[in-house]
Formats: sequence, structure tokens, C-alpha cells
Amino acid sequence: MCLLTVRVTTRSAKPGIGEWKVDPGDRPYLEVRVSAAPADGAANEALVKLLAKTLDVPRGSILIHSGETSRLKRIDVPLDEAEMRARLSR
Repeated sequence: MCLLTVRVTTRSAKPGIGEWKVDPGDRPYLEVRVSAAPADGAANEALVKLLAKTLDVPRGSILIHSGETSRLKRIDVPLDEAEMRARLSR
């Protein structure tokens, strides 16, 4: 299991996986855009659905570890880091 940090942009006209960035503390995070609004968990559900499809894993295996109400989230992914990065880069 790997812990993935993402920064989510909601209400995006072009949903999808963005680039890897580094925050001011030199911690990497992945930019992700979803079309859903951040209301009633819709954006979180869209995020999980997009990551599951991109990583080719079941939706139920992706869990939001922290940041449910924040743009910056930590996600549990059922892959090791090398495999996760390989699948994200396809």
C-alpha cells in the first residue's frame, strides 16, 4: 500500500490527472482535476473514481486517508510507489 498526496481542483472543465508538483516543504503531490463540485462528497467520489480508473484498481481499494474537506488529500492506494507512478504516467 502506498500513500499518495494529491491537490484537487474542483469544477474543472477538463477533468484528469495533472503533473507532479512540489510544495514549499519539498513534498511531492499530484495535481488532479475533477468536474464535480465540492459539495456532499461529490468531488471526493469523482476523485476516487478517476484514480481507480487511471490506476486500474477497484474503487473500493482507494481510500481517502486524510483531507476529506481539503484540497490537499492523502490517498491510500493498493500499489507500491513504483507501480503507482508507472500506471499514472501511461
